[in-house]
Amino acid sequence: MPDILFAASSESWEEYEAPLRRAFDAVGLDARIAPEMAPEEVEYVIYAPNSALQDFTPYTRLKAVLNLWAGVEDVVGNTTLKAPLARMVDPDGLTQGMVEWVTGHVLRHHLGMDAHIVNPERRWDATPPPLATERPVTILGLGTLGQACGAALGALGFPVTGWSRSAKQVDGIRCLHGADGLAEALSGAQIVVLLLPDTPQTENLMDAERLALPAPGAVLINPGRGPLIDDDALIAALDAGQIGHATLDVFRTEPLPEDHAFWAHPKVTVTPHIASTTRPETAALVIAENIHRAETGAPLLHLVDRAAGY
Repeated sequence: MPDILFAASSESWEEYEAPLRRAFDAVGLDARIAPEMAPEEVEYVIYAPNSALQDFTPYTRLKAVLNLWAGVEDVVGNTTLKAPLARMVDPDGLTQGMVEWVTGHVLRHHLGMDAHIVNPERRWDATPPPLATERPVTILGLGTLGQACGAALGALGFPVTGWSRSAKQVDGIRCLHGADGLAEALSGAQIVVLLLPDTPQTENLMDAERLALPAPGAVLINPGRGPLIDDDALIAALDAGQIGHATLDVFRTEPLPEDHAFWAHPKVTVTPHIASTTRPETAALVIAENIHRAETGAPLLHLVDRAAGY
């Protein structure tokens, strides 16, 4: 019977307790799981990086930490954590939510919906939008989320280019990598979707130089991480018309401060970090399966590469 600590908020425990118990029953694993436990007893930690647990040193029996979030930037650098760290990859929750959000906002901008939804002058402009096949989309980040969003957009007919730091091959996506590949991926794109992790290498990736590469008037959509964008450079690109609109779901500071320029900018849509979220019912199944694997000698899934930061 593995001893499992749930290290997150009390509100989260209320949401997760029943789904986790059902999930462990489903995989046939008899586990003791609780929000409080003596450190020397704990074998696994189900973890939210904003929890009170920040020093893993007393957890001498720890076999693995299973992150509740897709992002691990707030825990990957914790030098007291020596055990394996697994990130949350949930196809039926996180991934599906991201696909729906990204597809919805890409279609919104592709079809020009805003002009019809808010039209106080009652203009009758019967100019049809281009077909998806004429609207090149670039996705920066070809992890689980990027690949899934690329597949969904490709199925609708969009020509999708994907970029990643290392070489990848994904069916239906033109894949580029490295510094030269990044410039090529951005050049001429009409819609750019950011789905990269937050690492020292990706911070301010979308600076003034790279914001100048997409087609004039391109749309920037960021459900990835706030630090991917140089905020001042983006505002300048919006004011100059180089970027036609930015739809942003993540920010350097959250909630986004009330006096931030993004709130009032007419070419910015702010959404409150809702593009995708961990859902207890499906996330519990992922966690239970991973712990079951570890207990039966199988390798853990979704392990974080500490050197890469994700």
